[in-house]
Amino acid sequence: MMTRHSGEPDTVVVGAGLAGLACALDLCRAGRRVALLEASDGVGGRMRTDRRDGFLLDRGFQVFNTSYPQVKRRLDLRSLRLRPFTPGLVAHTSRGPVRLADPTRRPRDAGALLPGRVLPARDLAALGALTARDVLLPAGVLKRGADRSTAETLSRAGVSAETVDEILRPFLSGVFLEDALETSGRFFHLVWRSMARGTLCLPAGGIGAVPAQLAAGLPEGVLRLETPVDEITASGVLLADGRELPATTVVVATDAVTTARLLPGTAAPDSRTVTTYYHAAARSPLAEPTLVVDSTRAVLNTCVLTEAAPTYAPPGTALISTSVLGLDRPERGGAVLRRLAELYGTDTGEWRQVAAYTVTGALPAMRPPWPLSRPTRLAPGRYVCGDHRATGSVQGALASGTRAAREVLSDLPRT
Repeated sequence: MMTRHSGEPDTVVVGAGLAGLACALDLCRAGRRVALLEASDGVGGRMRTDRRDGFLLDRGFQVFNTSYPQVKRRLDLRSLRLRPFTPGLVAHTSRGPVRLADPTRRPRDAGALLPGRVLPARDLAALGALTARDVLLPAGVLKRGADRSTAETLSRAGVSAETVDEILRPFLSGVFLEDALETSGRFFHLVWRSMARGTLCLPAGGIGAVPAQLAAGLPEGVLRLETPVDEITASGVLLADGRELPATTVVVATDAVTTARLLPGTAAPDSRTVTTYYHAAARSPLAEPTLVVDSTRAVLNTCVLTEAAPTYAPPGTALISTSVLGLDRPERGGAVLRRLAELYGTDTGEWRQVAAYTVTGALPAMRPPWPLSRPTRLAPGRYVCGDHRATGSVQGALASGTRAAREVLSDLPRT
């Protein structure tokens, strides 16, 4: 932890999600006196974990990708005690369940990828070429490509409509939180690249361990929890309790809706909503840490979290996470359980629902042409950052916060 800052802040950062944490860290390291204000009782924004009755419950199913440049730069991965998922998935298709795996990481599953077993030879070749291109080309080349929807991108790559609908759409719907595959194709290429180059995993202490580690690097006194901001003023910020905190520089690092409220005239993009159900079971319905996707799209995806990270549940208990698009509804829980019985081939009658989390604004709707990064400077001394200003990912949030700090420092008077 850095030395405690003294005196009034010269910079206020509003919001202690990943973007706000990254921005505050960089500004502190550059010698700025920073106040990081967070309305809630903890850091992380949408990336938080609740502890309840021995369970770790992430606020919506999330995975951690080790390949992101900002992750490599900022985080001590060893201390997160990361637990990997299987490098692949099981897709329940109209022809039954099929396994799609990375043969370079799981050679024993390579036989399933023989032409005709899971995919036609043409689709295997198309996906192989697409993956090789995304892995080998510099990221800058992918970012400069023409932007079109993910659906059109896959079609142009030569992947058949059947393979898209039966396997790729169910999987990518859980990544983008939309099932039309209208998300930016440039973003798809970057996501595909990151998955091929990195490992998808969970911290043993829950996804909230990621922002907690970042917050631990702040100087004492910088982070102020349960300090909501009502208004950005000409001289700083007006707090909800009526006090004004003066600062020459204000960075708004909140969600898009709150940003639009605090900074009138800032457009809030459309966003995606997802609901995640957590069920406890006496036995694991799938003895491996593998993501299961559903071509009927009754659910987005499901997995047994405790197969990846046993720390997520009390000993002798399996914790199953299942996500669906949209809001929770009274009748939805029963329908989800019925579909899970079919997907896992087991009786779910004794499963107990531990929690259900609906996350509104879980991701920005990144329709093409989607700018992968935008300037954070709005006016003299006023800045904005967040994944809605970059890409809906851990990398996007951290990169946007990094850019905000860089632009704040570049605007300081030279002495």
